Amino acid sequence: MPPPPTRPEPTPLSARLRVLAAAALFSSGGAAIKAVHLAGWQVACLRSAIAALSLFVLLREVRRRPTLRVLGVGLAYACTLILFVLSNKLTTAAGAIYLQSTAPLYVLLLSPWLLREPVRARDVLYMVVLALGLGLFFVGLDPVSATAPNPLLGNILSLVSGVTWALTIMGLRALGRTAGEGGGSWGPAAAFWGNVFAALACLPLALPVGSSRPMDWAILGYLGVFQIAFAYLFLLRGLEKVRAFEASLLLLLEPVLNPIWAWLVHGERPGAGSLAGGGVILLATLVKSWVDSRGPREVERPEPARN
Repeated sequence: MPPPPTRPEPTPLSARLRVLAAAALFSSGGAAIKAVHLAGWQVACLRSAIAALSLFVLLREVRRRPTLRVLGVGLAYACTLILFVLSNKLTTAAGAIYLQSTAPLYVLLLSPWLLREPVRARDVLYMVVLALGLGLFFVGLDPVSATAPNPLLGNILSLVSGVTWALTIMGLRALGRTAGEGGGSWGPAAAFWGNVFAALACLPLALPVGSSRPMDWAILGYLGVFQIAFAYLFLLRGLEKVRAFEASLLLLLEPVLNPIWAWLVHGERPGAGSLAGGGVILLATLVKSWVDSRGPREVERPEPARN
């Protein structure tokens, strides 16, 4: 019997385009979530249910029997998925994505205890700058609007999602360390189970769905199939040829585009505090990525799972 056909290797250019496509799809989440005329729990449930089914079909890696560690990472990711949807329903898309982007701050704070990774001197400066950007969100809250009815609560949920996303990143790092034992492919499984857990956790609060528009279901289908599943597939394939540092820079397209989509689709305008805080967070992340790239070659890749 002839061997099954192998998938062609991506070229460096096509790999970069795949990473950019993933970032662009990820960035559409805020505007799309706000466009669905259903409650946050319902959006979170249906979005993750569709995403889990799509990941199961697209990626054979997710069909393996999971370990307890994979399920634990999946639980942290499920919390991130739910909190991201709920926060987007309450605050601006900019506030939701920028506050979640403070996850590296919590990774640095928790790594010495959970991953036995020491905090370096330059990491302390990075934490201080991130904390400054974080504070700007709460000094100048976004004004209440139709797409951001409760910015304070939404910002708090976004802040918590940054913590759960940090726990997800650290869990995926721990799984990646077992690559020599076949654990390197557990990241997709953790993403799959995260969506399964998110859908199941939200189900009691999502029923009954009640009245909805055909457009709502079309957007939910887009969120599950493209904004999560296909975006994840693009990123996973792109990382085969793109170095960690370059991928981290390309992925900054997501927080840049996220509030732009919300402005184009909904006319949502974040306040000065959110824009200033987001700018500080993005600039600090960009500088840190560049500084880290000047040191020893990082062996770990940025984790593809995303909200």
